[in-house]
Amino acid sequence: MSSIMHFFDVFFGSFDVFLDGLWLTFLLSAASLVIAFFIGLFFAILKISNIKVFEWIADAYIWVVRGTPLIVQIFVLYYGLAEVFLIPMFWAGVAGLAFHSGAYIAEIIRGAIQSIDKGQREAGRTLGMTKSLTMRRIILPQAFRRAVPSLGNQFIIGIKDSSLVSFIGMQELFGVASTMGSNNFDYLPYYLTVAVYYLFIVLVLTVLVNKLEKSMAKSD
Repeated sequence: MSSIMHFFDVFFGSFDVFLDGLWLTFLLSAASLVIAFFIGLFFAILKISNIKVFEWIADAYIWVVRGTPLIVQIFVLYYGLAEVFLIPMFWAGVAGLAFHSGAYIAEIIRGAIQSIDKGQREAGRTLGMTKSLTMRRIILPQAFRRAVPSLGNQFIIGIKDSSLVSFIGMQELFGVASTMGSNNFDYLPYYLTVAVYYLFIVLVLTVLVNKLEKSMAKSD
């Protein structure tokens, strides 16, 4: 019982400190996922371009991301960008997270695009549309609808992955928990506290993604 009471003391007593970490987690996740989406869209289009050089570039990028741990990618980009090009720590962390998530988003979008019936492309061409216009107005809107569940899952994963930037010194949620635990020599209640915050974030996102899916199903 005393352990449970101690956890609640830590949870409510550290709210102000964790609030700053929560805000930084939100900024990191939002910036990195927006950038990752456009990276993913770019490489997805490269991969389905039927131009071998572009396909190889996309395959190489996805292979590198899948074949190396995220923490290694963050460290390489941090020490490469932040120290060589003097980019702030925040944007180096965003770059590492976006670089990683972009590869998985590329595969999600590629699969969604290729799931659209080829007859839709042909219909666009018969209406006098160019390939790019057909892609923009006919294929991509349908592909994005089909990709929503997978993109929602990837965004949730991306938010949890943001905890790894604590290893380059950023004080997001996990970084705050580690710092507070080391200051008090009492790690467990702070790690349990940060777990509650992440569970809450994932719950909110899951509800939003489910509502988005249902609204899109109704519009269909």
